[in-house]
Amino acid sequence: MPGAFHSLLLPLKRKRKSKRRSRRGHRKENNPNISKNHLAAAGDPSFHLKSCTSVSPRDIGLLVQPLGNLFLSATPRANLRDAGLGALRPLPDDLLLDVLGLLPARDLAALSVASKALYVVASHDPLWRTLVLDELGGAFDFAGSWRATYIAAASGGQAYLIPPRALRIKGFYSDYLFQSWLCANMEMRHEWLARDNIERRRGLSVEQFIAEVEEPNRPVLLEGCIDMWPALQKWNRDYLLEISAGKEFAVGPVSMPLDRYFRYADNVQEERPLYLFDAKFAERVPEMGRDYEVPVYFREDLFSVLGKERPDYRWVIIGPAGSGSSFHVDPNSTSAWNAIIKGAKKWVMFPPEVVPPGVHPSADGAEVTSPVSIMEWFMNFYGACETWEKRPIECVCRSGEVVFVPNGWWHLVINLEESIAITQNYVSRRNLLNVIDFLKKPNASELVSGTEDRVNLHNKFRGAIEAAHPGMIKRLELEAQQKAAARKKKASFWDSAVDAKNGGFKFSF
Repeated sequence: MPGAFHSLLLPLKRKRKSKRRSRRGHRKENNPNISKNHLAAAGDPSFHLKSCTSVSPRDIGLLVQPLGNLFLSATPRANLRDAGLGALRPLPDDLLLDVLGLLPARDLAALSVASKALYVVASHDPLWRTLVLDELGGAFDFAGSWRATYIAAASGGQAYLIPPRALRIKGFYSDYLFQSWLCANMEMRHEWLARDNIERRRGLSVEQFIAEVEEPNRPVLLEGCIDMWPALQKWNRDYLLEISAGKEFAVGPVSMPLDRYFRYADNVQEERPLYLFDAKFAERVPEMGRDYEVPVYFREDLFSVLGKERPDYRWVIIGPAGSGSSFHVDPNSTSAWNAIIKGAKKWVMFPPEVVPPGVHPSADGAEVTSPVSIMEWFMNFYGACETWEKRPIECVCRSGEVVFVPNGWWHLVINLEESIAITQNYVSRRNLLNVIDFLKKPNASELVSGTEDRVNLHNKFRGAIEAAHPGMIKRLELEAQQKAAARKKKASFWDSAVDAKNGGFKFSF
């Protein structure tokens, strides 16, 4: 359709940001698991594509085959990629896409007509997602793909009514491009959901929670503690749309009204769906603030001494199936709770001393490199945990249930269906010293989040605690010293089993 194509050569009304958002995470081009998994997706019944997957030939994922299939073809050396990329051929696909990500839409569109191979690469939908978000922000109407969304916006909405004619291209092989499509379209496998080893508790007293859960710093799933929440009873789409009309929420790097986000969520099928994660929901929509309650176990909230200067601490979270949060440790050494209003979430958690497979934090903790998407982590790294001595804590959390995430624990969350949840990070006296130590680290300005004043947060918080709770910090420090001394004096197994003074023996390492 000439009109749609030529519309790409015209700039959109909103100017693009000068700095393109960098891609998070990594995907190894030569990961040995990729070809095996891709071949399995084609022939192994344990890999299922989502039932709503479109088989439209316009889907660029259907134009690409996994590299392993090249060796089974009649002409194993005839990869369209090699013949059609010209001087760009030596670049691995991930680097090639990074280079194309520097181009404006008109250059990307022009490049796509240079060869069949460049058409495949330049049509990679995440490239167009970045263009849409940079140029339109949240003011877009999702048209089934990001490329179609850009074309529709550039042509005044007419291009979406008459889709451009599909090109039938065969013989392009790429693990990197195929896996991106596969991660967007594959269902969660049964074995990824079957393991549920979190401790589930109901009817705990606050004292029991502190002694049995918070003090030992271990995850737990709490049942029944939000049964009477107003939000649990009425927070559905219709209610939220009614009370939030005209208000915008934070969705990834942009803001948009809830009705537009729901239209996007209903039609999207991509590797990393945009996630509504808003810290100001109570200020934007006072009715949501009035419905918000804190479960009885988490009401000691020491960051509240900072008043309006406290870091961001509570969020409403809404997302479609497949959306979620990749592995991270919660900010500022806080603990957290996450309550599901509607939907279901799969959780995977590792203790602070165990870095999840495929995740690579920097030495100072300021940056974390991880797989591009959550589904990619499950495909390529989840199986590695089966042989680990310290296996992850896992569960599926459903409507009306609350997960407690101890401070320092790595965790990943993926929505198994459209979900609405509330989460809050908090400081109690059980983790107060950890938070204070975290805030005074030499690189705190890089590590602290949720506040504009990262440099002075330690001094402000410590001073406010001393004013509101005189002597608390010193008492906690003394208790910590006593516990450390007691642990040091405690006899080891060999010391208690063998008395060296009475002719026994003792190993020394």
